[in-house]
Amino acid sequence: MDFRKVTFLLSAHAIRQLPEPIYPDIAFAGRSNVGKSSLINRLISRTNMVKTSSKPGKTQSLNYFLIDESLYFVDLPGYGFAQVPQQIRQAWQGLISEYIETRATLACVIVIIDLRHELKALDRELVDYLRFHRQAFLPVYTKADKLTRNNQAKNAAILDAGLTITAEERIIFSAKTGLGCDTLQQRIATYVSPEPVEIG
Repeated sequence: MDFRKVTFLLSAHAIRQLPEPIYPDIAFAGRSNVGKSSLINRLISRTNMVKTSSKPGKTQSLNYFLIDESLYFVDLPGYGFAQVPQQIRQAWQGLISEYIETRATLACVIVIIDLRHELKALDRELVDYLRFHRQAFLPVYTKADKLTRNNQAKNAAILDAGLTITAEERIIFSAKTGLGCDTLQQRIATYVSPEPVEIG
């Protein structure tokens, strides 16, 4: 599939505003300022298709992009911004939790974690939440270009242990160098349905 064929569809502030579930959803979740927008832009070979808010935590909508008439990318609001933790938690307990629990075509949640830092409690809580609801997820460790290869491996191993996953169950990624981009695209492409779902 061609990840460069991308169209912005809509920003949904309520479940009823979501597009028809005719393609699989690939959702992207991560703490504010973790590099989520940069990661998505790298996947679709754009520089500013997905824009970063100047006020992290302000945007509370699900932003939908159609990729190659094959699947939806869903950019979820960032969570864990220090100045508005209660707002973020309320949002995730509301619109986003409802989305994750009820969207039948949600194929995978890409959980984006900064490789430079130790595992944050909110990241672990999100993974535990997804496991509880038996929702497929894929951890992606970003900003790898800011570490040496040895430190990449060391930090990744620590994050793996914290999430109780193996190295094969995550991807080390750099939006700057493209490290891991092909692998992530290949993983995402496995969720594409042979034919669009018929509605009605």
